[in-house]
Amino acid sequence: MIETVEIAIIGSGPAGLMAAEAAASAGKRVTIYDRMPSPARKFLLAGRGGLNLTHNEPQPTFLTRYGEAQARLAPLIAAFPPDALRAWADDLGQECFVGTSGRIFPRSFKASPLLRAWLRKLGALGVELRLRHEFQGWDGQGRLRFSTPEGERLVEAGACVLALGGASWPRLGSDGGWADVLRGEGLAVAPLRPSNCGFEIAWSPVLKSFGGFPLGPVTLTGGGHSLRGECVITEHGIEGGAIYALSAGLRDAIERGGGADLTIDLRPDVSLEALAARLARPRGGQSMASVLRKSGGLPPVAAALVREPGPLPADPAEQASRIKALTLRLTGVRPIARAISTAGGLRFEDVTDDLMVRSRSGLFVAGEMLDWEAPTGGYLLQACFATGRAAGAAAAGFVG
Repeated sequence: MIETVEIAIIGSGPAGLMAAEAAASAGKRVTIYDRMPSPARKFLLAGRGGLNLTHNEPQPTFLTRYGEAQARLAPLIAAFPPDALRAWADDLGQECFVGTSGRIFPRSFKASPLLRAWLRKLGALGVELRLRHEFQGWDGQGRLRFSTPEGERLVEAGACVLALGGASWPRLGSDGGWADVLRGEGLAVAPLRPSNCGFEIAWSPVLKSFGGFPLGPVTLTGGGHSLRGECVITEHGIEGGAIYALSAGLRDAIERGGGADLTIDLRPDVSLEALAARLARPRGGQSMASVLRKSGGLPPVAAALVREPGPLPADPAEQASRIKALTLRLTGVRPIARAISTAGGLRFEDVTDDLMVRSRSGLFVAGEMLDWEAPTGGYLLQACFATGRAAGAAAAGFVG
């Protein structure tokens, strides 16, 4: 079966839906294809803990969060900045607010009301949605190939936007299989790697028993950066918001040397000298566990952590030094399927400023498929929305 469409959008995550909205708002007939039975599954998962759409940092600071991709993403985000994204959500009836950390959320704090309103808007614009259509590449005549429950379907499109996501949480739709398809077309695709991910540590049985326990606020140093935040001890190692923010540097260090050191200040609000003085107070009949809890101010999980490298030294000053600078050896990165996002993807040198693939006229790419990464905090979704909007508008201009 062969179908002819004006603009095909492949992928129904935030980048794909925004590309569809931009193209349809320009008066084009848009059809979205997705291999899953319902749209935006990963987007819905991201909203379970509160949908962090973007951040209200000053734009120069905001853009630094994209690292090496900053120069390419800057004009796209400038064309659709955080304020515009917030206004867009407001127009959908999903009023936003700024949290104490500067992160911006819908007042509903959920993704599902926003997605329902968004799909209604797309429907009113005439956008059609084809589900259970798995992208297979192109045939010899340049037509899009899809695998469907009814068999193969060919689609001839005036323009196409690929927004197939990365390779994290593949059960929600993005498995990274497109990377081999694009490499087969001669395009440069950087290997997909976990980002905003957890790390493995060879815990003792005692620490494994603390799997799921939160740790913080602490100050973490590793991968060339230091920050204060919270994390979680897991059976396999460590993860959580502060770890995710450091994950790029830690991952790269592990790839270079087979491991990486993470230093934790378990009592960031107390100086080394003050902590040593507290620990030097007469113990009486107290156990060391009680001393760590009462004088050291450590919860049980932190007290177990300071014993992980070996028995505590007898000198209170040395005990304080370990609490203030506990070094853990990270032995590996947790699997990409468990990461929040992915690094790698189609290299920017293979696309134009408006995200069209240089070697294939009329093919545009948006979202996590491009070679960029960013920490959590609203930066991921902001770039997905902005690149989707840019690619959809450019596709509309191309067919126009």
